[in-house]
Amino acid sequence: MFNSRLHSSSDLRGVTERQQELAERVARLAPVDGMHQTAFAPLALMRGSVPTLCMPTVYQPCLAIVVQGRKRALLDGEVYHYDALNYLVVSVTLPAMGQLLDASVERPYLALRLDLDLKEIAHLLLELGDRGAAPVAADRALFVARMDQPLLDAVLRLVGLLDAPQDIAVLAPVVQREIYYRVLRGDLGHRLVDVAAGNGASHRIARAIEWLKQRYAAPLRIEELAAAVHMSPSALHHRFKEVTAMSPLQYQKQLRLHEARRLIFTDRIDCAAAGHRVGYESASQFSREYRRLFGAPPRAEVARLRESGLPA
Repeated sequence: MFNSRLHSSSDLRGVTERQQELAERVARLAPVDGMHQTAFAPLALMRGSVPTLCMPTVYQPCLAIVVQGRKRALLDGEVYHYDALNYLVVSVTLPAMGQLLDASVERPYLALRLDLDLKEIAHLLLELGDRGAAPVAADRALFVARMDQPLLDAVLRLVGLLDAPQDIAVLAPVVQREIYYRVLRGDLGHRLVDVAAGNGASHRIARAIEWLKQRYAAPLRIEELAAAVHMSPSALHHRFKEVTAMSPLQYQKQLRLHEARRLIFTDRIDCAAAGHRVGYESASQFSREYRRLFGAPPRAEVARLRESGLPA
């Protein structure tokens, strides 16, 4: 397998120069704080000028590359720091915690997020054949790997295409594919293989997650889910917890609560109605579990935002 570690001071200088160029481009394309979608749909740019509290979030399958600053993800007590020398890979939809650690107005946090297309990665693995990383029983569906110069070069080319909109439709998918290749060839590329490969146990967990996402408001029957992904209930429970750090029932609960929060704050739906819509029959149970995850019951959180003058 290709060894992606930086071997010399010249390698490090090359990475530093490219990071500086990438930071200048991202800063120009993302001039204000927040998430910025780009003309290439799988790619988004981020900017932040202040550190944040550690907050629950739902990570979608993506490659997250910090250009400037530092961030961390937390999953069941495990901490994953990523910065300009280390990128984050999330291979399945994963409720976790996120916190922006290093950011200021003078030196903002700058990053990009590239969605992972597991089907495209599976096709790439088929083409690689024996040259691909060997399938392994992956642990978490979230990991941090070391940045190298070939990967950074490809990322820089992809961001550079945003200044040539006439070239994006043809060239951006090619560069995206190269980025997938570089990640697969990196030190931890084998962590993606079992999720993307059709015969991997972690691939079955990815399918189980999609099943849960489509039916999160319905009562969960483990036997039905296990049958849908061709696993025994015990094997499903064991591997699901290995990949996500939670049981299928805990995972479904977090999906429900995140969707309820979105309904309350984005769609302006009443708290009780939001809880009912995501599958809670008891308003008190919804309020308790919401507070346990987000730190305050939904009505208190809405009231707090209104008192602070923010829209709620």
